[in-house]
Amino acid sequence: MSYKAHHERSIKDPDGFWGEQAQLIHWEKPFNKVLNYDNPPFAKWFEGGLTNLCFNAVDRHLKDRADQIALVTVSTETNQEKAYTFKELYEEVNRMAAIYKANGVKKGDRVLIYMPMIAEACFAMLACARSIGAIHSVVFGGFASHSLASRIDDTKPKLIVTAEAGARGGKAVPYKPLLDEAISLAEYKPEKVLIVNRGLTEFTTVADRDLDYASERQKHLNDVVPVVEWVDATHPSYILYTSGTTGKPKGVQRDTGGYAVALAASMKHIFTGNPGETMFCTSDIGWVVGHSYIIYAPLLSGMATIMCEGTPLRPDAGIWWELVDKYKVSVMFSAPTAVRVLKKQDPASLTKYDLSKLRALFLAGEPLDEPTASWIHGAINKSIVDNYWQTETGWPILAIQRGVEVMPHKFGSPGVPSFGYNMKLLDDVTSEELGPDQKGVIAIEGPLPPGCMQTVWGDDKRFISTYWEAIPGKLIYSTFDWGIKDKDGYFFILGRTDDVINVAGHRLGTREIEESISSHSNVSEVAVVGIEDKLKEQAAIAFVIPKDSSNTATLEAECMKTVDSTLGAIARPGRVYIVTALPKTRSGKIVRRALQAVAEGRDPGDISTMDDQSVLAQIKTIIEQSAKAKKTGNFGQKALLALLLGELFCFQSPIWLGIQGFTSKNGMIARFETN
Repeated sequence: MSYKAHHERSIKDPDGFWGEQAQLIHWEKPFNKVLNYDNPPFAKWFEGGLTNLCFNAVDRHLKDRADQIALVTVSTETNQEKAYTFKELYEEVNRMAAIYKANGVKKGDRVLIYMPMIAEACFAMLACARSIGAIHSVVFGGFASHSLASRIDDTKPKLIVTAEAGARGGKAVPYKPLLDEAISLAEYKPEKVLIVNRGLTEFTTVADRDLDYASERQKHLNDVVPVVEWVDATHPSYILYTSGTTGKPKGVQRDTGGYAVALAASMKHIFTGNPGETMFCTSDIGWVVGHSYIIYAPLLSGMATIMCEGTPLRPDAGIWWELVDKYKVSVMFSAPTAVRVLKKQDPASLTKYDLSKLRALFLAGEPLDEPTASWIHGAINKSIVDNYWQTETGWPILAIQRGVEVMPHKFGSPGVPSFGYNMKLLDDVTSEELGPDQKGVIAIEGPLPPGCMQTVWGDDKRFISTYWEAIPGKLIYSTFDWGIKDKDGYFFILGRTDDVINVAGHRLGTREIEESISSHSNVSEVAVVGIEDKLKEQAAIAFVIPKDSSNTATLEAECMKTVDSTLGAIARPGRVYIVTALPKTRSGKIVRRALQAVAEGRDPGDISTMDDQSVLAQIKTIIEQSAKAKKTGNFGQKALLALLLGELFCFQSPIWLGIQGFTSKNGMIARFETN
């Protein structure tokens, strides 16, 4: 079947199309109806059908591939590596599920997972579904206590699973103290905290609350939880938080049956992964890509999956390709930022390993420039394939669906609409649909296909107002991305329409950063914008008006430290400029587009609505003087130290290395198809 016919059927006959795709997973009880869209925009897929996400990912493979490798965990930080067969993975998940049950976790309860990239994180996720029907919420280990506390208050977890520390750059990164502080800050208090002690750092325990995983595992070593908790397809599987423009993160709620079907279909039609093969996704489980393409999709497809703690440069720039060689990886998924890191290394690191089993390198998360794309294609001589999606959708919106038809790629375009997505390009003022080569807002007509978010956790009204009412006069899902579509139906992503920026593939709400900086005692007003960055796509830049202008020598470093302590170093601005005023309209609205333009050295365009146009000239002078001072070395030592430490942290962090979840901004290489 051609791509056109495949996609057209998915839109015009969703019942027939998705009814067929549903056969890719196991149903304990058949569904009554493929799609219930009686209450737009809330779509219910496979209603009445009983299934289980973990059973589909693990249990059902025991018959045919019990001794096949299912999970490989590698830590280049601790020099540990272990492979688990499907049988061994089944046993470990049973033990974790038994621990949950022994500590009162029931169907519908939430389990918050704050973990590094270790095997127990995978066990913790899968165990929620297998025999409990609990809902997991994974929080990226780089988040600071305040961010973690907000997620604890929103999910109200019965139990939290954590480790005492992760590892980065050869050093331990403590998790337990951050978690303890977060719990102290949160209004809601979890009953139990399960701790995986890796022996990386000392930590304190809280009596009657904290549990040692090793001891609990030993208690339940031989336990088999025989009853799988079959849940309705619409039962929530997990909550994953994503930044918003209000300062309060949104809990993306995912279902069970629709998610399993969508991921299985995406592996068949987009990523072309087959049972018995190996997939290596360099993401982190704290992001949606880690959920979808490290944990669930490969296992659903009977593939082995690799979880890697570390960077692409440790112990050397060949580590990823060594793993591709060793485990015969056929499908690899990474990000442009990681490729840019590798581009600076000795190309011999890529050529000394056998990559013959690797069919394609999928890249997404942020745009990839043509020179970098050319380099990675030439270095590994493999197809470089783009795709575009969001935390909210859970799987690609735009892609070349190689399992359906291998279509031509176009540089800068992530491809054409994936099956099930009824894509529209709309004028943001008139809401009219636009033709080829016209700039508009990329939108998706309801119903959203299986696997996409059900709602915002605990807030249906926010789900509607945020996503479905952003385009005047239409109940339609907005991606909040500008784009154009060419005459062949290929989409090109041009940037965000809201105040969310993309830093190396991680979505950061500028409002969140502003609120953090505003908490500093010497900050009167602040504006944060995202500016272009050659390495990370965008960098956050802050403009601060101090309360006391006579005491600003260390304010930049202090603002950065404030962001570190409240949001985590991933949200730290690249620069904090101390200014006397901000450009505003006569009604008092900050003109952020003008700030962004000046910071990027561009013409700010029409500023006729600005109350005092001289403010921009003053800010431009401050930026130029700061750049000149930095070049000549006449730069505040504390501020410089903060910047250097910030860059060092980013260099060692999963964010900078491209190990991230998906944002809604993308646009990737396409012309280097080799087949």
